[in-house]
Amino acid sequence: MTRVYNFSAGPAALPEPVLRQAAEEMLDWHGSGMSVMEMSHRGREFIAIAAEAEALLRELMAIPPSYKVLFMQGGAIGENAIVPMNLLRGHAGADYIDTGEWSKKSIQEAKKYGRVNVAASAAASGYTTIPPRSTWQLDPGAAYVHICSNETIGGVEYHFTPDTGAVPLVADMSSSILSRPVDVRRYGAIYGGAQKNIGPAGLTIVIVREDLIGQALPITPSAFDYQTVAEHDSMYNTPPTYAIYIAGLVFKWLQAQGGLAAMEALNRRKAALLYDCLDGSAFFRSPVARDCRSLMNVPFKLKDAALDAAFLEGAEERGMVQLKGHRSVGGMRASLYNAMPLAGVQALVDYLREFEARHG
Repeated sequence: MTRVYNFSAGPAALPEPVLRQAAEEMLDWHGSGMSVMEMSHRGREFIAIAAEAEALLRELMAIPPSYKVLFMQGGAIGENAIVPMNLLRGHAGADYIDTGEWSKKSIQEAKKYGRVNVAASAAASGYTTIPPRSTWQLDPGAAYVHICSNETIGGVEYHFTPDTGAVPLVADMSSSILSRPVDVRRYGAIYGGAQKNIGPAGLTIVIVREDLIGQALPITPSAFDYQTVAEHDSMYNTPPTYAIYIAGLVFKWLQAQGGLAAMEALNRRKAALLYDCLDGSAFFRSPVARDCRSLMNVPFKLKDAALDAAFLEGAEERGMVQLKGHRSVGGMRASLYNAMPLAGVQALVDYLREFEARHG
């Protein structure tokens, strides 16, 4: 069997050791005679799996006891509604920072539940930058300040944690979570879909400060009320059981790699390898401002877009797939999540140089 280098933005590659362990345990998890997919979410076997996954995540991210960890469904797009339903808490509205396509989706959804103040926007730059914190026009009466820590499509990432004073900071970390350490205490809530750095699609992780829950809007569905989910240890309704199991295996794998500090070092090395190649080329270019380039998602364009199809075909022939950029921006995009090995990035760089030599 030959595995490709999968540069998909999500669902994304999973660590091969995780896939192999899951395959070995598919028919019989730890002598139970059952697959995890067949287990009752209220049975002792799965309750142990979920508890271990939460404990591992808490350890990896140094999550304080005053924060709840929730295993939910609906992805980040679902959370775009679930966050304001839970966290407006009697306030008229919230502040949002507009840095790209995912921020715009968050803003549009939040407008259904309260007033949205777009406190800063990178639209004028074509979403190639993060607005400096000094330019944000924040409302001191806002329920929270919302950011998207890494824009998967545009390839911009916050390399700082914004200071929002007494107003809680809420972050969609779908495509950057677990790629490097973060100080959870500086956030009121962190959420993200699992399908990039955590596990298969279907699971959503929510990390929320305990004092912020319990005041959901009356219209909030019970299954999406953070207080209800927390009180039932994420078992109020049937959770995405198999995705939680895989997430737990990924958390163990991350620990075996040395934790998030070690992953950050590797991710910086991978990103530098690719960005250095792009910056040294007259044929390829990165459109993103250097001080906010994503470590996870690297968009780039060819000098001649007419060669895009040939580039993608050649990449696939060499075992590199899912390099086509998002339809809204075109070009190419290489996603370098934790499971992408350095060898995969080196293979891409070698191909970039080869392609430029032939077509430049």
